[in-house]
Amino acid sequence: MASVNTGDTAWMIISTALVMFMTPGLAFFYGGLVRRKNILSIVMQCFMLMGVISIQWVLFGYSLAFGPDHGGLIGGLSWAGLHGVGLTPNPDYAATIPHQLFMIFQMMFAVITPALIVGAFAERMKFSAFLLFSLLWATIVYDPMAHWVWGAGGMLRELGALDFAGGIVVHINAGMAALAAALVIGKRKGYPEISPPHNLPFVVLGAALLWFGWFGFNAGSALSSGGLAVSAFVATHMAAVSAAVTWAVLDWISSKRPTALGLMSGAIAGLATITPASGYVTPLGSMGIGVLAGLVCYASVVLVKNKLGYDDSLDAFGMHGVGGMLGVLLVGFWATKTVNPAGANGLFHGEARQLLLQLIAVIAVAAYSFILSWGLLKLVDKVVGLRVNEHSENIGLDLTQHSESAYTLIG
Repeated sequence: MASVNTGDTAWMIISTALVMFMTPGLAFFYGGLVRRKNILSIVMQCFMLMGVISIQWVLFGYSLAFGPDHGGLIGGLSWAGLHGVGLTPNPDYAATIPHQLFMIFQMMFAVITPALIVGAFAERMKFSAFLLFSLLWATIVYDPMAHWVWGAGGMLRELGALDFAGGIVVHINAGMAALAAALVIGKRKGYPEISPPHNLPFVVLGAALLWFGWFGFNAGSALSSGGLAVSAFVATHMAAVSAAVTWAVLDWISSKRPTALGLMSGAIAGLATITPASGYVTPLGSMGIGVLAGLVCYASVVLVKNKLGYDDSLDAFGMHGVGGMLGVLLVGFWATKTVNPAGANGLFHGEARQLLLQLIAVIAVAAYSFILSWGLLKLVDKVVGLRVNEHSENIGLDLTQHSESAYTLIG
């Protein structure tokens, strides 16, 4: 029987807390980007997801995602209510930590993923619609996809596609749902003439909290406190700084000055892009991925979105969707078994097959998430309606006003 390693357990408890910390960080990051009147609605949405998805995960979400396999597609309900999920390790997932610790570590991923989608429809979705959509999406889209990629017997795991910490499960998944939401809900009133971010210090604070938490997100995905966690930690930081500097230089070239918003956007793009590759690449490889993340995500956010005219309010698709797809593909170039013997060698290390597997995973996941998300949004629109009414959208809510105004936009 596998035994609990106290060092690994201590590291994973810390990593779980770090990933949990990312959701409040996201609230600050998104909250600073929206207009002042809408910050409370963003904070409310992020923290409500922490509660609702945590409950869903314990009741049946974890079982669907990681329970005993059914055809490579879903985990079933045999672990519902954490039945059989105890304090001894499960060797299929993490052989040196309690099974419940693995469960709650994965819970924090399940919490933040639908929270990322909030950035696409910020300032214009009813709270009731947001809540219903998020719960349905977590159950019908996130849980099966987590099983495909990470669950024992999952079809993409068995195929050999690699996603170390969530480029597929979190970033492509949330990014494609964000694109669907932006298209189904439509543009904000007055778009594109929308006032700039109301509080850049909040944006910087949120980005810093996300960056800090991301070390648990990526290095924690080693599921141990050894060398692989260190390698993922280094890769995470180097990709973030490389992307941040790249974005700042692009701002400098295009606008004649670097910007704080650009620097923070670049860092988040780098973090999203390195996530699937963090446990498979060298420090130099991670820097190359970071530079490409800065270039490609900048083009997506600054050039492509404006050209196509869709209103992805806070660039959830442009940063997480595009960054996630880029990162998953780059695993097929930069992955090396010298970093992680359990991984694979990519094209730059003599093997082209892994790139094909990564491409298959990107196409399958992007299609599944976009189509199912579109359908769920249409369903929720018929049941409760998606958009706030015009009066609410125009006035939003303001932290300087009386507390009862908080119910105007989020109700």
